[in-house]
Amino acid sequence: MSRKIAIFDTTLRDGEQSPGCSMNTEEKLVIARQLLRLHVDAIEAGFPVSSPGDFESVRRIAELVGDSASVVALSRAVDGDIDAAAEALRGAQRPRIHTGLGVSPSHMRDKLRISPDECVERAAHCVRYARNLCDDVQFYAEDAGRSDYAFLARVVQAAIDAGATVVNIPDTTGFSLPEEFGARIAYLMEHVDGIDDVTLSVHCHNDLGLATALSLAGVAAGATQVECTINGLGERAGNTAMEEVVMGIRVHGDALGVHTDVDARGFAMASRLVSSVTGMVVQPNKAIVGSNAFAHSSGIHQDGVLKDRSTYEIIDPSEVGAGASRIVLTARSGHSALKQRLSDLGYAFDDETMSVLYRRFLEIADHKKEVYDEDLESLVNENAREVENVFTLKSLQVSCGFPLTPTATLTLCDEKGELHTVCEYGSGPINASYKAVDAIVGTHSDLTDFSVTSISRGIDALGEVTVRVKDDDGRIFIGRGSDYDIITSSAKAYLNAMNRMITFRRAHAESNEQVL
Repeated sequence: MSRKIAIFDTTLRDGEQSPGCSMNTEEKLVIARQLLRLHVDAIEAGFPVSSPGDFESVRRIAELVGDSASVVALSRAVDGDIDAAAEALRGAQRPRIHTGLGVSPSHMRDKLRISPDECVERAAHCVRYARNLCDDVQFYAEDAGRSDYAFLARVVQAAIDAGATVVNIPDTTGFSLPEEFGARIAYLMEHVDGIDDVTLSVHCHNDLGLATALSLAGVAAGATQVECTINGLGERAGNTAMEEVVMGIRVHGDALGVHTDVDARGFAMASRLVSSVTGMVVQPNKAIVGSNAFAHSSGIHQDGVLKDRSTYEIIDPSEVGAGASRIVLTARSGHSALKQRLSDLGYAFDDETMSVLYRRFLEIADHKKEVYDEDLESLVNENAREVENVFTLKSLQVSCGFPLTPTATLTLCDEKGELHTVCEYGSGPINASYKAVDAIVGTHSDLTDFSVTSISRGIDALGEVTVRVKDDDGRIFIGRGSDYDIITSSAKAYLNAMNRMITFRRAHAESNEQVL
């Protein structure tokens, strides 16, 4: 039977200590409700003695949570702190006081200015004092990651003997390596009497980017609680991210012989909520909840995922509420990804047409970070327009500016495959390119309407130009063209209208029918 790992959330306490992430009581309550939906085992709601706002947050969250989870209030190893924590937790059904002090040589010598013996005495006192006010007392040995093994065992033993129900072993500075931290937990398991009768907790920081690895190493060595935050918020580089450690346990649960009761399907929502409340943007490549966590842009990866998701994904996105895998179309995408996305949009093409579309797709992708569905729709429509063309645009070069005269050099290919190149001047680059088209096509028309729209997202979006032109008989022909360059889009649109005019005249030489 696997061992349950309790999930202790400290987003509302340690997470709030991230610079710029301070939360008011109402915001904390909103996040606390989401934590309850995740079924976390304990919620550290704040540090009551630090401010009236924190005291009120702990009190309100204690009322909200009821019997669903333990509500934890932090205190230093100071009687007044412990009194404030107990008072704030008065309305909690499952209150826990979290008290302790630093145990590393640095903390004892430079911060607390106490001797090792005094440290042990204070540890025992704060636990005994808290036990008089609360049945569930958690002791933290701050900076345990840099403490002496034997001395740490001595302090933990004193806390357990004084009545601690939970012992917290923090790597406060993120200093440890996973193997060493696991060995530290194993040492305590072997050298502290009664440690099997209490909850052994780990609280790891991410200063070296190892917080999740450290926590899992602690679990493997015998820890039964992990302290963590949504999105890994916390002091400096943050804490262990809850979503990472929970999914790490889910993926490797059989090997570790452990499990959690967390409902991971709420992680995506929780991540967005905490990001929105705190203003701390989640990096796109953040594990589990980042926007790129289940996105694939490499052609090799896309081909593998389309054949079998497990080739490049060890977690089903739906397990964490992230929806489905996302195929991101970029210049690195292959034929299979483009073909699949076009199929999703309702298009099916033969191999020859797909080859043409893929070449043009790459041309667009080389100018954009990501190719969107709107871009593909435009690509398909542009290809359809060119299939019907009498003349096809092969190249266009314009020059303009003050005091230059706008000039367009344009090359068209006719239906026989012959190339025609002309250079024309105009009042602007678009006017010059239109005159060049007229010179090659040999038609006369009046431009009656010209409009530009953005058909996809971003500053590098494709632009679509729609024109209406009128021939000498008053017939109206509509032309459309799209490209990432607006002048090229304009030339394509005008040429499309001219092609329609030529095609109409050939088919209806004697007709005066107006075409819309």
